[in-house]
Amino acid sequence: MNDLNGMDPEDEALGEEGFDGTGFDADLLEEELRRAAAILDPVPAELGRIAVEAYALHDLDARIAELTFDSVVDALPVRGAADVPRMLTFHSDGVTIDVEVSAQGLMGQLLPPQAARIEVLTGPQSAAWLEADDMGRFASAAAPAGPFALRLRTDGETVVTEWLRA
Repeated sequence: MNDLNGMDPEDEALGEEGFDGTGFDADLLEEELRRAAAILDPVPAELGRIAVEAYALHDLDARIAELTFDSVVDALPVRGAADVPRMLTFHSDGVTIDVEVSAQGLMGQLLPPQAARIEVLTGPQSAAWLEADDMGRFASAAAPAGPFALRLRTDGETVVTEWLRA
């Protein structure tokens, strides 16, 4: 309950005014919290080194598949059509990945047709795994929400698509 001057009696007794957010520096707070964590609960040096090395070697030999067609940018809009699927084509040295993203899910095909394990990357969340059959076809009932990329693993080869927003 506030008194006549608008201050809470407990704050007034302590000589403090309410927090209005002015003069607050979030970057300074983050830096102070980082310093406190480094002092009170430091990451072991060996663990930090292993983490950096593991990240550096992650997909070291992966080829990047370039986006060569996006229906949002490259296709003519269809008049009166609602909930039109997004068509994407990626290309990387002899491998083409055609993908359709819609409210019903994600489906696609690899050209030339080949079996592969496909990982749908969606940022920090765990990735969904799909299997491409011998005809190169793959599908998922869940459409990616937000940014996503595909990582294809074929016989000894890894191809990663560019990141896009669904």
